[in-house]
Amino acid sequence: MKFPGQRKSKHYFPVSNRDPLLAQFTQQPQTFPTYICGIDQTLVDIEAKVAEELLERYGLPKGNSTLIDDERAHTLYNELKSNDMISDEFAGGTIGNTVHNYSILADDRSVLFGVMSQNIMVGSYAYRYLCNTSSKVDLNYLQPVDGPIGRCFTLISADGERTFAISKGSMDKLTPHYINQQVVQESSALVITAYLMRASDGDGMTSAAMQAIEYAKAAEVPVVLTLGTRFLIQEDPIWWQNFIKEHVTILAMNEDEGEALTGFKDPLLASEAALEWCDMVLTTAGPIGLYTAGYAEDSAKRETSHILLPGAIPEFNRYEFSRPMLKADCEQPIKVYAHIAPYMGGPDYIRNTNGAGDGALSALLHDLSANNYHKTNVPGSSKHKRDGLCYSSFSQVCKYANRVAYEVLAQHSPRLSRGLPEREDSLEESYWER
Repeated sequence: MKFPGQRKSKHYFPVSNRDPLLAQFTQQPQTFPTYICGIDQTLVDIEAKVAEELLERYGLPKGNSTLIDDERAHTLYNELKSNDMISDEFAGGTIGNTVHNYSILADDRSVLFGVMSQNIMVGSYAYRYLCNTSSKVDLNYLQPVDGPIGRCFTLISADGERTFAISKGSMDKLTPHYINQQVVQESSALVITAYLMRASDGDGMTSAAMQAIEYAKAAEVPVVLTLGTRFLIQEDPIWWQNFIKEHVTILAMNEDEGEALTGFKDPLLASEAALEWCDMVLTTAGPIGLYTAGYAEDSAKRETSHILLPGAIPEFNRYEFSRPMLKADCEQPIKVYAHIAPYMGGPDYIRNTNGAGDGALSALLHDLSANNYHKTNVPGSSKHKRDGLCYSSFSQVCKYANRVAYEVLAQHSPRLSRGLPEREDSLEESYWER
């Protein structure tokens, strides 16, 4: 596993500088691998530039999001394809994006639960999904289905207006039988999205997700929930609050979802409110940047060397150099917050806002998994005198998540095609010479 964040190579772990001649006489300790797993509605994002006449013909209200059946989706796809109107096809899905990005960052394994078309034709959307997913993502546990996976059409009019047509296909057909208990319970984290809890009658996705959560909780594996959309949360925020309190360890959301869940428009106050139901919160806030919030042990708190920030909670980042912990593992828990503005002020040109939050979450998950990796392989380290939830501090997790989100914003695809650069142009040469 690569070290989380772009730090100098000497800080990668575990560190070993053994003489290659002496190594053959020394028994090398076996390293224990770590990974994360996630459940997703497997779908492909299809982007095309279209005339308004096409929208009218398919009964798609301009600027809105409309559910369409498989037959209409198939006809629409064929028309777009035959007329060479499709500009991009990307593997999509919040959790699919997250585990893919995790594997790119960590250069290591992750596991995805979901469905996949049993019969795949070259060039089809299922084929595109597989082509655009990292080979480090273990897809061996996908459930084969008769029929297409989900498709989300983004239809761009001449004036730039985006109209969405969504065909569910068989993406919600996952059954509990295809959730592998051992895989879940030996993972560093189980990642799910709010969409999984709202499957239609007759679909098994919600039951499958609840089965995975049950397995994870029994083995004390952290359950990570990303909210996905404010419209789903605002339908019944009390239900979601109770769900998070009962099942979730780490919550990821943006400022709109945070407001729908907690009633607070301020992302810092929304993060603080959410800590009543879970142990750690990652909140992305668009041009404002992002926040992390969680718990630390009072006797182990570390003051920041950065400027103390104003906000709804005065000087809220005072202890941002502390490491996140589960509230239950703290003798005297204190709430800790950190914030970071967009990396380099944000990209000069934002090519894609889709997936920035997924990228930020993948960075947090990498840090969490790295903590387990280090604790298993270097158990005597002073780092683990207390059980931390992450390897790094709140501040460092903020930096890393922010950097990954920037990388997604600066490209067209919601998924990383490569890891972060080995050397950051923003750091002076003297930094690398130290």
